[in-house]
Amino acid sequence: MGSMTTRPTSPRSTSPRSTSPQSTSPQSTSPRSTSPRREELLERAYRYALEHGLTDLSLRPLAAAIGTSPRVLLYLFGSKDGLVRALLARARADELSYLDAERASAQDGLTDVVAATWRWLEAEPVRPLLTLWTEAYARSLVEPGGPWSGFASQSVADWLTVLAAAQPTAGTDDNESAAERTLALAVLRGCLLDLLATGDTDRVGAAVASYLRHTSATRPERYVEADE
Repeated sequence: MGSMTTRPTSPRSTSPRSTSPQSTSPQSTSPRSTSPRREELLERAYRYALEHGLTDLSLRPLAAAIGTSPRVLLYLFGSKDGLVRALLARARADELSYLDAERASAQDGLTDVVAATWRWLEAEPVRPLLTLWTEAYARSLVEPGGPWSGFASQSVADWLTVLAAAQPTAGTDDNESAAERTLALAVLRGCLLDLLATGDTDRVGAAVASYLRHTSATRPERYVEADE
């Protein structure tokens, strides 16, 4: 999600509040779904996907790059679609490890969590993961019946869950709170897409900071500037 791109690392929380949302992605029918060899090749394939993407993924060049054969990949993952699903789950695991850490600091308030989230999103080392996420998100919208099925909707649910945990009314059906976290997610997602397209960290970061200032002006909670 040349030399292989190093997998982005994310902080992991040990807080009991940090229970990741459960995946609803289709499960692989691989006959060796938990074998050490499968896990080893999945990690290598994930690093390959971070560098090359998934849109034009072909088993033969992938297999050659990670030191195996297409036949072995098909045996371990059941099919090419099974491999793609496993790679998407692997990328989501990286994302959720960060979201878990943010949920542990949810008492800081929504604006603090948005600011901290943006600092993570704009960091150069996570660019490959976020590019892969964007690709999978878009593909799940135009190919809802493929291995990408449900990825976009599950991603929205993941992010709304961590934002909800940062609100005083988390866990309720309060319409205003739902609207606030939905707006926060829209700002983060829109600015992320802009950043990935342009690389203009200063301009996009300033937009996030402006949103946070406007938000904090109507709420008493403290927040950390997005560029600190």
